[in-house]
Amino acid sequence: MSHDAQPTFPADSVGLVTPQCLVFDEPLTLSCGRTLENYQLMVETYGTLNDDASNAILICHALSGHHHVAGYHDANDRKPGWWDSAVGPGKPIDTNKFFIVGLNNLGGCHGSTGPTSINPGTGQAYGPDFPVVTVQDWVDTQARLADRLGIRRWAVVIGGSLGGMQALQWSIRYPERLAHAMIIASAPKLSAQNIAFNEVARQAISKDPEFHQGRYAQLGSYPKVGLMLARMVGHITYLSDEAMREKFGRELKTGKLSFEFDVDFQVESYLHYQGEQFSTAFDANSYLLMTKALDYFDPASEHNDDLAQALDQARCKFMLMSFTTDWRFSPARSREIVDALVVADKDVSYAEIDAPQGHDAFLLPIPRYMELMDTYLKRVADTGFAHSSSAVKEH
Repeated sequence: MSHDAQPTFPADSVGLVTPQCLVFDEPLTLSCGRTLENYQLMVETYGTLNDDASNAILICHALSGHHHVAGYHDANDRKPGWWDSAVGPGKPIDTNKFFIVGLNNLGGCHGSTGPTSINPGTGQAYGPDFPVVTVQDWVDTQARLADRLGIRRWAVVIGGSLGGMQALQWSIRYPERLAHAMIIASAPKLSAQNIAFNEVARQAISKDPEFHQGRYAQLGSYPKVGLMLARMVGHITYLSDEAMREKFGRELKTGKLSFEFDVDFQVESYLHYQGEQFSTAFDANSYLLMTKALDYFDPASEHNDDLAQALDQARCKFMLMSFTTDWRFSPARSREIVDALVVADKDVSYAEIDAPQGHDAFLLPIPRYMELMDTYLKRVADTGFAHSSSAVKEH
């Protein structure tokens, strides 16, 4: 593509971006006890790292996310990165001020080492033999990534949902290596109901006749139906009742009932479409891994189930946001974290945003949400860089 084509992108877009594949040769011992002798992480960066590397933001992705956070991979891209509404010049996560890093987590299926990667021990794809990974494992690899990029301390670690869990884990695991944690629509651990939803999704995949105990790739098959069902179940939980009513109501697909066991309602058609799209873009074994990482996250478990005690070692400032109609990660779950931070005597801000979109709200450019993020990050840019660089010397 010629350089001349770049102006066709919106003025507040980061424009064309190129992913980088970084290889790590140092062995990584995982929470499960297994060791990866080496691994790779797929990364994208936006903006410019300043001289003392104090303006870096890490964006941690949610269950089905990846490194492509903003911008476009080529001139024909119709869809930008998954958080393009928030990342770019003049946007809340401002590339004129910050150096932003997005990555695909270990165990993913978008270029980082995971089940679709070749197992050096067998010469075939890992498939179900890839080890179960945890949020703690991800944060450890992200710390190594920071080392590779020359970032001693993140100005901010940001994440929504499962990404928020990573930001929380960062504050506990590497307290001196981040100045701010922004935790959005998240929780200190999953509820029994959430674990139940994840298990239904895993069962849908594993019971698909084409799953073959996770060795579908070797047999040239794929558990498409199972993955579609898993995504459909998940997608229902990401939307609120209000959002679904507003978007679909009881609208019929063809204007009349079929009196057959086929798709009659628009909401059914939408779920089928979402499942179909997802089944072609995501690996089934990776989906199992990501949901297990969600289930296992519980930092308080190592501190007598006392979250305040777990957060006692945190040194950063915290900003938490939740959404009123999010029932998958309800505001009450964010308030649990806030309450624990207050008990632990930490610097914390909290906003509960009135939004009808449910859990998916954290991905959307809701004006009040964007305004709050913008205000907080402007304050970080104005005061946080000096704080970050001086803190490195103090510790």
